[in-house]
Amino acid sequence: RRSPTVRDIVLVAWHRRAVDLPFRLLNVFAQPGVSFSGNPLAVVERASGLTTMQMQALARQFNLSETTFVLPPDEDASRGADARVRIFTPDIEMPFAGHPTLGTASVVSSLNRGKEPVALAMAAGLVPVKKVKDRWVLTTARASRIREYAGPAAGVASAVGVAPRDIAADPVWVDSGVEQLLLEVGSVAAVRGASARADLLLEHALAPYGEGQVLVWSRLEDDPTRIVARFFYTGGGSAFEDPATGSAGANLGGLLGSAGALDRVVISQGDQVGRPSTLYVTPQADGRVQVGGHVVEVGRGSLHLDQVS
Repeated sequence: RRSPTVRDIVLVAWHRRAVDLPFRLLNVFAQPGVSFSGNPLAVVERASGLTTMQMQALARQFNLSETTFVLPPDEDASRGADARVRIFTPDIEMPFAGHPTLGTASVVSSLNRGKEPVALAMAAGLVPVKKVKDRWVLTTARASRIREYAGPAAGVASAVGVAPRDIAADPVWVDSGVEQLLLEVGSVAAVRGASARADLLLEHALAPYGEGQVLVWSRLEDDPTRIVARFFYTGGGSAFEDPATGSAGANLGGLLGSAGALDRVVISQGDQVGRPSTLYVTPQADGRVQVGGHVVEVGRGSLHLDQVS
C-alpha cells in the first residue's frame, strides 16, 4: 500500500471543504402555455456562508439579469420576515427588483411546505408576497417617490432611439424600491421602434447605483388599461433589454397612482427579445404598488464550491 502523496492530501482536503448549494431556475412574468416566456431567474436556496464577492461571482456565472440568494431572516425575523434575500445582476447588487422577488417568494414558499404569504427582507425593506389564484403578487415596501428629470427630454429620447416628436410627457424619476427613469411616448409603434445606446444611457439616464436605465412605455390606443413597454439598461459597457422588469412596473404603477389612476394595468414586455412577458400592476391608495405575474420553475441543480470558512 503506497503512502499518500501531497496531491492525495490536497484532494482529500478539498473534498472535505466542498459544499453543494442547491439552486432553481425559474421564468417570472411568464405567459402560461408559452415555453421560455418571462424573465429567467436563478435562486440559490441556501446562501449562508457565501461572501458578497462569491455571490457576485455566482451571478456572473449564471449570467442572467438577476440571481438571488436566500438567507435566514436573522434579526429580520422580528419584523415577520420568512427569509432575507440579496439580489445581484452580473455586475452589481440591487436593493430591490420585481421578478427576483416573485420568483424567490415561490421558492421560499416551497421550502416552507407551501407557506404563503411570505415576507422577504431586502435592502429596500420588507416586501410581502402572496399568491392570488395562479399568480404571485408583491406589494412594494413603501410608497413610490417621484422627482423631476433635470436634463433635456430630447437627451433621453436619443438614448433609446426615440424621435423627440414621439415624446408624450417629460421623463421622470420614480423610486418604488429602486430608482429608474420613465419615458412615455405617444404610440406603441414608437415603443417597438426604440433601440438603446449605452453611452447615451449613461449620460442621460444614470441611476444612483451606476447603471443607465430607462423604461419606454405607451398605452394601447383602444384600451388604456393595457400598456406596451421596453426596459433598457447598461452593463459592462453595453446596452441590454430586459424581458420583464417588475421594479419598473412598480415604478410605472407609482407614477400612474400619483396621478390618481388606481385601476390595474397589464403591461406587455419582452416581445422584441423573444421572451414575451405579462405584468399585472395595481397602484394602491397609500402610494405603494402591487405587481404580479406567473412563475414557472424550469429546472433545478447544485453548485459544487469550496466551503467558506
